[in-house]
Amino acid sequence: MKKVFSSAPLPFMGQKRKFLKQFKPALNEFPADAIYVDMFGGSGLLSHTIKAYYPNDTVVYNDFDGYSERLANIDKTNALINDIRLILVNHPKDKIIKGEAREQVLERVKSEETKGYVDYITLSSSILFSMNYATCYNEIEKSTLYNCVRQSNYTADGYLDGIEVVQMDYKELFQKYKDCKNVVFLVDPPYLSTDASTYKGYWKLRDYLDVLNVLEGSNYFFFTSNKSQIVELCEWIETRSNLANPFHGSKMETMNTNVNHNASYTDTMLYKLAR
Repeated sequence: MKKVFSSAPLPFMGQKRKFLKQFKPALNEFPADAIYVDMFGGSGLLSHTIKAYYPNDTVVYNDFDGYSERLANIDKTNALINDIRLILVNHPKDKIIKGEAREQVLERVKSEETKGYVDYITLSSSILFSMNYATCYNEIEKSTLYNCVRQSNYTADGYLDGIEVVQMDYKELFQKYKDCKNVVFLVDPPYLSTDASTYKGYWKLRDYLDVLNVLEGSNYFFFTSNKSQIVELCEWIETRSNLANPFHGSKMETMNTNVNHNASYTDTMLYKLAR
């Protein structure tokens, strides 16, 4: 039996694993034979979940952040982390890596980079403090290293089976599918006012507002947070102008997300079957 992943197989900031309990029941309101277009695919977890839930549908995963490349190199990542695990075999768990051990770890990472590929985001989860991520060797070298090395290999067998993987600007992707019958758009752009250092590209308010054009007259799932206040902004515009609110008539699910013991925010999923 094909494995159904409840979380992304490799670390990804902002993956929707905690939303799956609300996302799956919401799928019941949408067709089992639709074309599902994941505009900002992230880790691909939503695409994977839809394909597992509706095996006969068409799922298009826009690999906006190059996650599929990380999956393709998972054997290299496992080999690198396994070697670091051996270097730190006698080093205390969750403690700072210093001295010769630190130099050996850095030397091994540098050696891997000269071979052509290092998944620094995945590596970060094994040698940086929790929720800290590096994207290049220089950032790793400047960081305080911790022994939080994963004790088992990563696996992604079958994760993207049956899913069409593309890499293109979301506007181009929307133009390709907007006139198709029975299409559902999944819209999960990088959140405003949230750390997006591990994403590709930089999003400003105008970029975020442009995404709302995808929602007009469409079947959709849209993800945001109360940090962006985009829902409130659209409600305000609707009451003070002739512009339509793209969220009018949608259903909402929310989930509280804790950043640490002092800070939290509310994640929001809005969805609508418009036609």
